[in-house]
Amino acid sequence: IEDVEVAPPKKGEVRIKIVATGVCHTDAYTLSGQDPEGVFPSILGHEGGGIVESVGEGVTSVQPGDFVVPLYIPECRTCKFCTSGKTNLCSIVRATQGRGLMPDETTRFTCKGKPIFHFMGCSTFAEYTVALEISIAKVQKEAPLDKVCLLGCGVTTGYCCRRQDGQAQ
Repeated sequence: IEDVEVAPPKKGEVRIKIVATGVCHTDAYTLSGQDPEGVFPSILGHEGGGIVESVGEGVTSVQPGDFVVPLYIPECRTCKFCTSGKTNLCSIVRATQGRGLMPDETTRFTCKGKPIFHFMGCSTFAEYTVALEISIAKVQKEAPLDKVCLLGCGVTTGYCCRRQDGQAQ
């Protein structure tokens, strides 16, 4: 366990206090060193639930105190992919997210003065994280964060990859 400094959110970003997180096979795969896109040092985790701690300039969809789930596949609703009606593999994050960076080519994490990379735009294994506004989903405050955190990956991946007979595709 390390003490990590988490910078305030910049324009279009949200800082989240993570309350609950899940452990996905992708986290273990990346940690194993077998993931060719894994960058280190990084803060893993992409199934999380938390409370908005602060917002950057221009953020309008959430405010401090809101419950949210970070999403590794955002939806900006403006790029050619998000407006295609076929996919939401948003181009806003594609170029930098796999390299552990925010779209401005920087990171919001440092440890002992050195940069720490983001993981899948979420980094939910930290007490606090910073994500793009388009990379979070607001949930009702009554939602149990220890359960809805799985909506960030596990539930949606499993649900979307099952045939009607229940077998994985």
